[in-house]
Amino acid sequence: MLYAIISQDIENSLDKRLSVRPAHIERLQKLKEEGRLILAGPHPAIDNIEPGPAGFTGSLVIAEFDSLETAQAWADDDPYIKAGVYDAVTVKPFKKILP
Repeated sequence: MLYAIISQDIENSLDKRLSVRPAHIERLQKLKEEGRLILAGPHPAIDNIEPGPAGFTGSLVIAEFDSLETAQAWADDDPYIKAGVYDAVTVKPFKKILP
């Protein structure tokens, strides 16, 4: 089943994000290689795809997991959590309709 992992950053998270981004991307790349990643990306803090020093306010990952518990465990192990980038993370089932 698909799950949405919706994360909210702390204020001024950009430096922390950048410090662990390679490890964060590596985990997402593994999901992609396994054919389980639907989409992933950050939410720019301003209305610009490249927000520069404004940074990001959070992230969205939609991926396939065996269960809600497995999705939650994967989310809980994210380098952004360990580095204190995220203030809150919500994991919930997702039903893809389109496209």
